Amino acid sequence: MAEMTVLQAVNAALHQEMALSDEVVVLGEDIARLGGVFRATDGLLDKFGDMRVMNTPLAESGIIGTAIGMALYGMRPVAEIQFQDFIFPGFDQIVSEAAKMRYRSGGQFTCPMVIRTPYGGGIRGGHYHSQSGEAYFAHTAGLTVVIPATPYDTKGLLTASMRHGDPVLFLEPKAIYRSVKGEVPEEDYVVPIGKARIAREGTAVTLVAWGAMLHVAMKTAKQAAEKDIDVEVIDLRTIFPWDRETVIESAQKTGRVVILHEAPRTAGFGAEIAATIAERCIDSIRAPILRVTGFDTPFPYALEHVYMPDPKRTLAAVERVFNYQ
Repeated sequence: MAEMTVLQAVNAALHQEMALSDEVVVLGEDIARLGGVFRATDGLLDKFGDMRVMNTPLAESGIIGTAIGMALYGMRPVAEIQFQDFIFPGFDQIVSEAAKMRYRSGGQFTCPMVIRTPYGGGIRGGHYHSQSGEAYFAHTAGLTVVIPATPYDTKGLLTASMRHGDPVLFLEPKAIYRSVKGEVPEEDYVVPIGKARIAREGTAVTLVAWGAMLHVAMKTAKQAAEKDIDVEVIDLRTIFPWDRETVIESAQKTGRVVILHEAPRTAGFGAEIAATIAERCIDSIRAPILRVTGFDTPFPYALEHVYMPDPKRTLAAVERVFNYQ
């Protein structure tokens, strides 16, 4: 085992998979000699050369379109978009082309590619470098959306994504790139796509989170325990397809659910989770299903600390459902 940050786990997965398969190539803005804006691809150019580690123009549609073409011809490209906020010029390529390729060709063509991109707030990046857009992409059949929260899961899920047969959007919570450390096996392993993780077992309240918000959830659970509230924390890990059964089983056990995400509240992915719980667990639920989220505003620079959900706001929701009669 080696202790790694989330960023180091990304780099380790890329190094590992590129060494195992010549089909894996990486492309994006400034990813070669510079190693990307966060240095996630550091060292790849020296090891694998400029035919497999390619700088691109500042053109997201071109980056993703090129990756689609590579994937259709048998390669396994990993495209980096510097910030998720800038992915929208390539939105049509992702939604209309990559995600639809298997369906529109009747299974004759697949598009095994990964789009890596840092997402979310927490770095004082302002509204063009802090958005959480997972719900836009979870609405797209044929596209897998993965969000890790720990170094172990980052390497395992990114490895699984690079071996997946269809396009994967791999959202990396940049707020925890360097601040969260954990043990990561140096050998080859995968974390299954589509399977949630129970990060903390509990009996009183279910708290569902993903990405950087998992760590807010864990701090909340610790504070709740001091008030004799036993919180079960679920790390969703994959947004689409998401692990309904793990969430439903927990909701049926506790009867009380809080969903935590930093994306805006309206039509955020938490609404899908809440609706599913209401449909499947109505006889078990003993309190309103609450969401703790960002606000329906552009992401603010000066008031980032107000916008981002924190343990205080989350604990208030946990206490509300716990005390509901």
